[in-house]
Amino acid sequence: MRPVVSHHVKTVERVDAFYAVRGWTPFPFQRATWEAYAQGASGLIHAPTGMGKSYAAWLGPLMAWIDEHPDPATWAKLPAPPLTVLWITPLRALATDTTATLQAAGAELGLPWTVEKRTGDTASSAKTRQRQKPPSALVTTPESLSLLLSYAESEALFRHLQCVVVDEWHELLGSKRGVQTELGLARLRQWRPALRVWGLSATLGNLDEALAVLVGVTRTDQPPPRLIAGEAPKVLRIDTLIPATMERFPWAGHLGTRLLAPVVEAVQRARTTLIFTNVRRPSFGFRR
Repeated sequence: MRPVVSHHVKTVERVDAFYAVRGWTPFPFQRATWEAYAQGASGLIHAPTGMGKSYAAWLGPLMAWIDEHPDPATWAKLPAPPLTVLWITPLRALATDTTATLQAAGAELGLPWTVEKRTGDTASSAKTRQRQKPPSALVTTPESLSLLLSYAESEALFRHLQCVVVDEWHELLGSKRGVQTELGLARLRQWRPALRVWGLSATLGNLDEALAVLVGVTRTDQPPPRLIAGEAPKVLRIDTLIPATMERFPWAGHLGTRLLAPVVEAVQRARTTLIFTNVRRPSFGFRR
């Protein structure tokens, strides 16, 4: 029977304080993920957009590090950990935002962790430096991971890896890029048998199959993979913004400009706003 491993009380208190500063309280599914990670488990987190799946996956490794270094007074003198977490995103456009989110959480907790991204847009000089001195956490894409795994020194590069997070797993599952990700995970597991893999998704129907494909064959000395769901019962209300006058409409492509002021007003009234547009580049979100 495996011993149940839990985080130190001080570690949990520190994370609760991190949430309290923002006026938040951790969701049960986030706490369940942190405990599962502490026990060495892999799994799939399935929760609606905006509920904090990233923090659920990211704070597990950070809390494990805090458990190993319980005295905050020593953190400033400690070197940044080696490459410990690999964060795979299928959307290169989100890599920058993801990197900033992970960096901010580590910095506000006072940890000496470094977080960087590596995509096709990353400068060659930065890629060379990352191979020589990798960050504590690396945000990358399936294609960039495949290139990293092709280098002769790859096994040494990932020798301290403890966790892989696959963001937006529904975007990869069943696609060629998903197979590319699965092959990369298989190679990493060969080098790091105790590697924990966590997937994040908001829109999946075949959850059991998605989990099985993500975690692969579970070793007998590892905890069974976990399927952790974040449920958020909400009252759905739909408000439609239309122009005050509709006698005349501008020609194609300019209708949105007439609604700019009402949209800005709606955003200012809300605490959190997620805006989807019909083109990729200007997509953004607001949080106050």
